Amino acid sequence: MSDAAARARRGRPGHDLDAVLTAAVRLFNERGYDATSMDDLARRLNITKSSIYHHVRGKQELLRLAVGHALDGLDEAMAQVQEMAGASALERLESLVRLSVLVLAERLPYVTLLLRVRGNTDVETEALERRRLYDQQVTALVKQAQAEGAIRADVDPATAARLLFGMVNSLIEWYSPSRGGAGQLAATVTAIAFDGLRTRMP
Repeated sequence: MSDAAARARRGRPGHDLDAVLTAAVRLFNERGYDATSMDDLARRLNITKSSIYHHVRGKQELLRLAVGHALDGLDEAMAQVQEMAGASALERLESLVRLSVLVLAERLPYVTLLLRVRGNTDVETEALERRRLYDQQVTALVKQAQAEGAIRADVDPATAARLLFGMVNSLIEWYSPSRGGAGQLAATVTAIAFDGLRTRMP
């Protein structure tokens, strides 16, 4: 069992690690990471700072756990499409976009926080590096789809990858889980995104 998991098990009901992390992410998104203090978090939870340190070593650990939760969801989506036996690169790419929308809908506060990091701390720099690796994997899928003749040859793969996930990431600005319909949203984003990328039949 990890240290974080052990600390979570020791937490009192209503103030376990998940509760602390949920409140921290909400505050980070509301006020910004730099502008949020552990005192702010303690007041939000109506507990003492020492109670928070029962779960985590400090604010950076909360940030690491939060962005890690978002990145883990994206990595799981990538692993899932890479295991699609017999699927074309385009099918994998379409599935990845669809799954990424679902990850965003399910982990919206965490993905929102991830997309706001700018590399101001070691934790943020590590998160950005993981995002770059993910972008490279997406670009490789676009290149493979081009090689298979499924995506237009005149499209720059890196630009296409950024535009695809720029569309997905823009959902944080207006999507709310209370709206529901994440599956339909994922299907709509995928349909719109790939209409302009597919090779046109003469």
